[in-house]
Amino acid sequence: MDEAGTERAGILDSLPDAVLLVRTDGTIAYANSTAESLFGYSVEELLRLDLEMLIPDRLRAAHASHRADYFTEPDSRPMGLGLDLYALRKDGSEFPVDISLSYAGEMEDHAAVAAIRDITARRKVEEELHEARETLEKAYAEISQLKDRLQAEAAYLREEIETGHLLREIVGSSTGLKGVFQLVDQVAPNNVTVLLLGETGTGKELIARAIHDSSPRREHPLIKVNCAALPDTLIESELFGHEMGSFTGAAGQRKGRFELADGGTIFLDEIGDLLPGLQAKLLRVLQSGEFERLGSEKTLTADVRVISATNRNLEAAVADGSFRPDLYYRLKVFPIEVPPLRDRREDVPLLVWHFITTRQATLGRRVETIPRRMMERLVAYDWPGNVRELEHVVERALILSPGSTLMVEELVSVPGAAAPLHAGSSQQMVDAERAHVLRVLRDCAWKVKGSGNAAERLGLNPSTLRSRMKKLGIERPTRG
Repeated sequence: MDEAGTERAGILDSLPDAVLLVRTDGTIAYANSTAESLFGYSVEELLRLDLEMLIPDRLRAAHASHRADYFTEPDSRPMGLGLDLYALRKDGSEFPVDISLSYAGEMEDHAAVAAIRDITARRKVEEELHEARETLEKAYAEISQLKDRLQAEAAYLREEIETGHLLREIVGSSTGLKGVFQLVDQVAPNNVTVLLLGETGTGKELIARAIHDSSPRREHPLIKVNCAALPDTLIESELFGHEMGSFTGAAGQRKGRFELADGGTIFLDEIGDLLPGLQAKLLRVLQSGEFERLGSEKTLTADVRVISATNRNLEAAVADGSFRPDLYYRLKVFPIEVPPLRDRREDVPLLVWHFITTRQATLGRRVETIPRRMMERLVAYDWPGNVRELEHVVERALILSPGSTLMVEELVSVPGAAAPLHAGSSQQMVDAERAHVLRVLRDCAWKVKGSGNAAERLGLNPSTLRSRMKKLGIERPTRG
């Protein structure tokens, strides 16, 4: 080798890439020292090989076609095209390489110069970056889904607040209500469907909330749907959601209440008014947890506990064909009858004072007394609207009463109520008032004045509360 060739060989040996000079017949005419270490062959062995022997069988056809481009006329030969391939070591192992073929000019009979770079490290980094990108995309998708769900839940809660459906304390100590509480305690830990039966205004929603709040699902939402309040054309969309353009006015995608309740509880109020077609779809959800949004063929799933309520006679509805029997039996796995207010009259005084306490500050009133005859009229009234009607009557009375005495003369008409109530009713009202005051005092740690005091919660002056405690025979327990 002349001095120029020796210098050229020295330069090639110093390169980090393997360099091969390839003749037109594919045999290797020159290999630098990097090629020796990269492929595991000695230089002498490489010079006896065809270039194709350094390429895995599955890639040789593609490489041969590519290499043929370099054997065309000089003026049409592509220069410097790269191939992203795998190379084959002497021991038979494959590794990723980047091969760049260049026209070698009229240098003897060499057709091309092949510069080969091991890109194993680069591939590993690329794969790690790809995995990281997929992980980030997955995390972003999950965050996006969570964000959509939180926004939907927030919108739902705003609707609840705007319509005034806030959780209120269940007030009462009657035998009938205690029986309901016992059933709630029994069914709440179990993931069974519950059917609440009772007249309008008896507090079925509060019972549903009590079941949810006492269940393992309490960390997830309780979603309410009033099946009677929504138009027939919208109830399916409310329950199962819709896609954009699925009906007139569907300007965007919206998740249904079952999606929002995933992991939690859905309360289907007035279930007896559900359309027959939707009864079948609800039955499917109860059986398999599957449904589709309006305008979509994609099947969605939701893990939801169903609590339903009705003031209708569903057995009669099943008999006349307006309600599916299979859905009825799915819903009434655990029925609870919520008693009307007329069947728990002893709770009326407690409820009256409860509504006075929670409303008077907002209305700018302060009621300190209720005449006995007024309370007797309230207890004697049959309350066809139940607790809801009593709440509204007390609120109106607070607005119309001129002083600190609640007046309801013109608000409640009780047929035949001019005569005194049955013996013992006055004592029942005193007992109810005493129980109410005791409960507030205990909740406030017996503080009559100061921050968070009982007098403030009862809407009384501290001196008035002390007088009432003395009248009712209430004394603060002594510390042991």
